[in-house]
Amino acid sequence: MTPGTAVHEILRTLPSAAGATFLALFPIVNPFGGVPLFFALTAKFSDRERNWTALKTALYVLGILVVFMFFGRFVLNFFGISLPVLKIAGGLIVAHTAWGMVTASARITPAETDEAAEKSDISLTPMAMPMLSGPGSIGVVMGLAAHADSLMTYLGMVIGIAALALSVYLFLRLGGPLVAKLGPGAVAGITRIFGFLIFAVAVQLVWDGVADFKQ
Repeated sequence: MTPGTAVHEILRTLPSAAGATFLALFPIVNPFGGVPLFFALTAKFSDRERNWTALKTALYVLGILVVFMFFGRFVLNFFGISLPVLKIAGGLIVAHTAWGMVTASARITPAETDEAAEKSDISLTPMAMPMLSGPGSIGVVMGLAAHADSLMTYLGMVIGIAALALSVYLFLRLGGPLVAKLGPGAVAGITRIFGFLIFAVAVQLVWDGVADFKQ
């Protein structure tokens, strides 16, 4: 392969793989849909803490998807976990989070009061996993990786995932002004609505996992 041909192949493969990966993952990750949950869970955070949490969430999304892109099949095979089982487990976790959003149940025990004084880290769970980079996106990225046939394709996929992580950060970082403008009452109502929708997504994940067993 001549240098000119190699450059042409890189210019053709990298944008194609990056664009395909980004477009395939973006609707499933749905960064916009994660904004209400993110701000509901970080309601008591300072702006600096919230922005740092948004950055960590994006980095976790990047790390999770890249790791599963390269090693997903090996991890599942090593632990004997099938993708349908992963979908069901992820759906149950999402359902637990969504139920708390819908019911808005208060924690009143002394231990929980003490815990509320400390800022919990929600960047990895439930934001990055399973809300954003959950079973659906993991399954997609592993499916895309199964069809990768060159180093440039893998590199393009990493670039696409990095672009997706950047969009997650921007959505979570810039969603604040809208939430502040709406006010606590409107945000609480929207949180309950999104909690119901996220609960429906959780049921769909469990349903898909069960349906996969029948195939």
